[in-house]
Amino acid sequence: EISEMSERSKQNVAHGLAWSYYVGYLKIVLPRLKESMEEFSSTNPNLLVSRKTWKLHILIPLSCDVYDELEKADSNIQYLTDLSETTLARAGTRKRVYKHSVYAIRDEENQLWHCALEYATPLQSLYAMSQDECAAFSREERLEQAKLFYRTLEEILKSSKECAGTYRLIAYEEPGEAETHFLSREILWHLRQQHQEEFPVEEETPPAAPSTTLNSAELNLQISASDLPQPLRSDGF
Repeated sequence: EISEMSERSKQNVAHGLAWSYYVGYLKIVLPRLKESMEEFSSTNPNLLVSRKTWKLHILIPLSCDVYDELEKADSNIQYLTDLSETTLARAGTRKRVYKHSVYAIRDEENQLWHCALEYATPLQSLYAMSQDECAAFSREERLEQAKLFYRTLEEILKSSKECAGTYRLIAYEEPGEAETHFLSREILWHLRQQHQEEFPVEEETPPAAPSTTLNSAELNLQISASDLPQPLRSDGF
Protein backbone atom coordinates (compact mmCIF):
# COMPACT_ATOMS: atom_id res chain seq x y z
CA GLU A 1 0.00 0.00 0.00
CA ILE A 2 2.83 2.41 0.89
CA SER A 3 4.60 1.51 -2.34
CA GLU A 4 1.45 2.24 -4.35
CA MET A 5 1.00 5.60 -2.60
CA SER A 6 4.60 6.55 -3.36
CA GLU A 7 4.13 5.47 -6.96
CA ARG A 8 1.01 7.57 -7.38
CA SER A 9 2.60 10.68 -5.87
CA LYS A 10 5.88 10.00 -7.74
CA GLN A 11 7.89 10.52 -4.53
CA ASN A 12 10.40 7.86 -5.59
CA VAL A 13 11.40 9.48 -8.91
CA ALA A 14 13.67 12.29 -7.71
CA HIS A 15 14.96 10.23 -4.78
CA GLY A 16 16.01 7.40 -7.08
CA LEU A 17 17.57 9.75 -9.63
CA ALA A 18 19.62 11.47 -6.94
CA TRP A 19 20.96 8.20 -5.55
CA SER A 20 21.70 6.84 -9.02
CA TYR A 21 23.55 10.04 -9.95
CA TYR A 22 25.64 9.80 -6.80
CA VAL A 23 26.41 6.07 -6.80
CA GLY A 24 26.80 5.69 -10.55
CA TYR A 25 28.71 8.88 -11.26
CA LEU A 26 29.66 11.39 -8.55
CA LYS A 27 31.04 8.82 -6.12
CA ILE A 28 33.27 7.59 -8.95
CA VAL A 29 34.56 10.87 -10.36
CA LEU A 30 34.64 13.34 -7.45
CA PRO A 31 37.34 11.59 -5.34
CA ARG A 32 39.64 11.82 -8.40
CA LEU A 33 38.84 15.44 -9.19
CA LYS A 34 41.44 17.19 -7.04
CA GLU A 35 44.22 15.17 -8.69
CA SER A 36 42.98 16.24 -12.12
CA MET A 37 42.75 19.85 -10.96
CA GLU A 38 46.28 19.69 -9.57
CA GLU A 39 47.57 18.40 -12.88
CA PHE A 40 45.68 21.05 -14.84
CA SER A 41 46.83 23.87 -12.58
CA SER A 42 50.48 22.85 -12.86
CA THR A 43 50.34 23.39 -16.62
CA ASN A 44 47.97 26.39 -16.44
CA PRO A 45 49.04 28.24 -13.27
CA ASN A 46 47.21 31.47 -14.12
CA LEU A 47 43.76 29.99 -14.62
CA LEU A 48 42.55 28.21 -11.48
CA VAL A 49 44.06 30.76 -9.11
CA SER A 50 41.93 29.86 -6.08
CA ARG A 51 42.14 26.30 -4.77
CA LYS A 52 38.68 26.78 -3.24
CA THR A 53 37.26 26.65 -6.77
CA TRP A 54 38.94 23.32 -7.53
CA LYS A 55 35.56 21.63 -7.50
CA LEU A 56 33.00 20.29 -9.92
CA HIS A 57 30.35 22.99 -10.20
CA ILE A 58 27.05 21.22 -10.82
CA LEU A 59 24.23 23.27 -12.34
CA ILE A 60 20.70 22.39 -11.21
CA PRO A 61 18.10 24.46 -13.09
CA LEU A 62 14.73 23.79 -11.50
CA SER A 63 13.10 24.08 -14.92
CA CYS A 64 15.19 21.02 -15.92
CA ASP A 65 16.11 22.98 -19.06
CA VAL A 66 19.57 21.54 -19.80
CA TYR A 67 21.76 22.67 -22.70
CA ASP A 68 24.21 20.26 -24.29
CA GLU A 69 26.46 23.24 -25.04
CA LEU A 70 26.72 25.81 -22.25
CA GLU A 71 27.63 28.54 -24.72
CA LYS A 72 24.06 28.35 -26.02
CA ALA A 73 22.71 29.07 -22.54
CA ASP A 74 24.95 32.12 -22.03
CA SER A 75 27.52 33.59 -24.41
CA ASN A 76 29.64 34.69 -21.43
CA ILE A 77 30.37 31.02 -20.77
CA GLN A 78 32.97 29.54 -23.12
CA TYR A 79 34.41 26.03 -23.25
CA LEU A 80 38.18 26.00 -22.66
CA THR A 81 39.43 22.41 -22.42
CA ASP A 82 38.94 19.08 -20.65
CA LEU A 83 40.60 17.80 -17.51
CA SER A 84 42.52 14.53 -17.72
CA GLU A 85 40.30 11.49 -18.28
CA THR A 86 39.52 8.73 -15.81
CA THR A 87 39.16 5.32 -17.50
CA LEU A 88 37.50 2.42 -15.69
CA ALA A 89 35.81 -0.89 -16.46
CA ARG A 90 32.18 -0.35 -15.54
CA ALA A 91 29.15 -2.65 -15.77
CA GLY A 92 30.60 -4.67 -18.63
CA THR A 93 32.01 -1.71 -20.55
CA ARG A 94 35.77 -1.85 -20.91
CA LYS A 95 37.65 1.43 -20.63
CA ARG A 96 34.65 3.62 -19.89
CA VAL A 97 35.83 7.23 -19.96
CA TYR A 98 34.87 9.90 -17.44
CA LYS A 99 35.98 13.50 -17.92
CA HIS A 100 35.06 17.05 -17.01
CA SER A 101 35.22 20.26 -19.00
CA VAL A 102 36.78 23.54 -17.88
CA TYR A 103 34.99 26.75 -18.84
CA ALA A 104 35.90 30.42 -18.87
CA ILE A 105 33.24 32.72 -17.40
CA ARG A 106 33.43 36.38 -18.45
CA ASP A 107 32.38 38.91 -15.80
CA GLU A 108 31.09 42.48 -16.06
CA GLU A 109 34.63 43.89 -16.24
CA ASN A 110 35.59 41.53 -19.06
CA GLN A 111 37.75 39.41 -16.74
CA LEU A 112 37.77 35.63 -17.05
CA TRP A 113 37.08 33.17 -14.24
CA HIS A 114 37.69 29.45 -14.77
CA CYS A 115 36.06 26.36 -13.30
CA ALA A 116 34.98 22.79 -14.02
CA LEU A 117 31.30 23.02 -14.86
CA GLU A 118 28.44 20.77 -15.97
CA TYR A 119 24.72 20.19 -15.56
CA ALA A 120 23.25 17.49 -13.34
CA THR A 121 22.35 15.08 -16.14
CA PRO A 122 19.36 13.39 -14.37
CA LEU A 123 17.43 16.61 -14.93
CA GLN A 124 17.26 15.64 -18.59
CA SER A 125 15.32 12.55 -17.54
CA LEU A 126 12.87 14.63 -15.52
CA TYR A 127 12.34 16.94 -18.47
CA ALA A 128 11.87 14.01 -20.87
CA MET A 129 9.32 12.44 -18.52
CA SER A 130 7.29 15.64 -18.52
CA GLN A 131 7.21 15.48 -22.33
CA ASP A 132 6.22 11.82 -22.53
CA GLU A 133 2.53 10.91 -22.27
CA CYS A 134 3.38 7.49 -20.84
CA ALA A 135 5.01 9.08 -17.77
CA ALA A 136 2.00 11.34 -17.07
CA PHE A 137 4.41 13.87 -15.57
CA SER A 138 3.07 17.42 -15.44
CA ARG A 139 5.14 20.59 -15.49
CA GLU A 140 4.24 21.25 -11.85
CA GLU A 141 5.29 17.75 -10.84
CA ARG A 142 8.55 18.21 -12.71
CA LEU A 143 9.30 21.35 -10.70
CA GLU A 144 8.52 19.61 -7.42
CA GLN A 145 10.73 16.68 -8.40
CA ALA A 146 13.59 18.98 -9.41
CA LYS A 147 13.47 20.60 -5.97
CA LEU A 148 13.35 17.22 -4.26
CA PHE A 149 16.22 15.97 -6.43
CA TYR A 150 18.38 18.89 -5.29
CA ARG A 151 17.54 18.47 -1.61
CA THR A 152 18.15 14.72 -1.74
CA LEU A 153 21.43 15.04 -3.63
CA GLU A 154 22.66 17.73 -1.27
CA GLU A 155 21.95 15.53 1.74
CA ILE A 156 23.65 12.51 0.16
CA LEU A 157 26.78 14.47 -0.67
CA LYS A 158 26.97 16.05 2.79
CA SER A 159 27.20 12.55 4.24
CA SER A 160 29.84 11.38 1.75
CA LYS A 161 33.39 11.52 3.11
CA GLU A 162 34.81 10.59 -0.30
CA CYS A 163 33.25 13.63 -1.97
CA ALA A 164 33.85 16.23 0.73
CA GLY A 165 35.18 19.51 -0.67
CA THR A 166 35.02 18.39 -4.30
CA TYR A 167 31.71 19.83 -5.49
CA ARG A 168 29.51 22.91 -5.52
CA LEU A 169 25.79 22.61 -6.20
CA ILE A 170 24.26 25.58 -8.01
CA ALA A 171 20.48 25.32 -7.91
CA TYR A 172 18.56 28.17 -9.49
CA GLU A 173 15.24 29.18 -10.94
CA GLU A 174 15.36 31.17 -14.15
CA PRO A 175 13.74 34.63 -14.09
CA GLY A 176 10.34 35.10 -15.66
CA GLU A 177 11.76 37.38 -18.32
CA ALA A 178 14.71 36.17 -20.37
CA GLU A 179 18.06 37.57 -19.23
CA THR A 180 20.97 37.09 -21.58
CA HIS A 181 23.64 36.57 -18.93
CA PHE A 182 21.64 35.29 -15.97
CA LEU A 183 23.47 31.96 -15.78
CA SER A 184 26.99 33.42 -15.94
CA ARG A 185 26.11 35.81 -13.10
CA GLU A 186 24.91 32.90 -10.97
CA ILE A 187 28.13 30.98 -11.55
CA LEU A 188 30.29 34.06 -10.92
CA TRP A 189 28.55 34.64 -7.59
CA HIS A 190 29.54 31.16 -6.46
CA LEU A 191 33.11 31.53 -7.71
CA ARG A 192 33.52 34.84 -5.89
CA GLN A 193 32.11 33.37 -2.70
CA GLN A 194 34.64 30.55 -2.80
CA HIS A 195 37.48 32.93 -3.65
CA GLN A 196 36.61 35.10 -0.65
CA GLU A 197 36.61 32.06 1.62
CA GLU A 198 40.26 31.50 0.74
CA PHE A 199 41.29 35.17 0.54
CA PRO A 200 39.15 37.11 3.05
CA VAL A 201 38.14 40.58 1.86
CA GLU A 202 38.86 43.69 3.91
CA GLU A 203 36.08 44.85 6.23
CA GLU A 204 35.51 48.07 4.31
CA THR A 205 34.98 46.18 1.05
CA PRO A 206 31.26 46.18 0.19
CA PRO A 207 29.71 42.70 0.09
CA ALA A 208 29.08 41.04 -3.25
CA ALA A 209 25.61 41.34 -4.71
CA PRO A 210 23.40 38.53 -3.36
CA SER A 211 22.76 35.63 -5.69
CA THR A 212 19.31 34.55 -6.74
CA THR A 213 20.48 30.95 -6.36
CA LEU A 214 18.07 28.96 -4.23
CA ASN A 215 19.19 27.13 -1.11
CA SER A 216 17.55 24.15 0.55
CA ALA A 217 15.69 26.25 3.11
CA GLU A 218 14.02 28.25 0.35
CA LEU A 219 13.16 25.09 -1.54
CA ASN A 220 11.57 23.55 1.55
CA LEU A 221 9.26 26.54 1.90
CA GLN A 222 8.12 26.18 -1.68
CA ILE A 223 7.33 22.48 -1.60
CA SER A 224 4.06 21.24 -0.20
CA ALA A 225 4.67 18.80 2.63
CA SER A 226 1.36 17.10 2.18
CA ASP A 227 2.49 14.48 -0.33
CA LEU A 228 6.30 14.56 -0.15
CA PRO A 229 8.84 13.14 2.29
CA GLN A 230 9.87 15.29 5.24
CA PRO A 231 12.35 18.11 4.34
CA LEU A 232 16.00 17.23 4.56
CA ARG A 233 18.69 19.27 6.30
CA SER A 234 19.20 22.67 4.76
CA ASP A 235 22.53 23.90 6.11
CA GLY A 236 24.91 25.17 3.46
CA PHE A 237 26.92 23.28 0.85
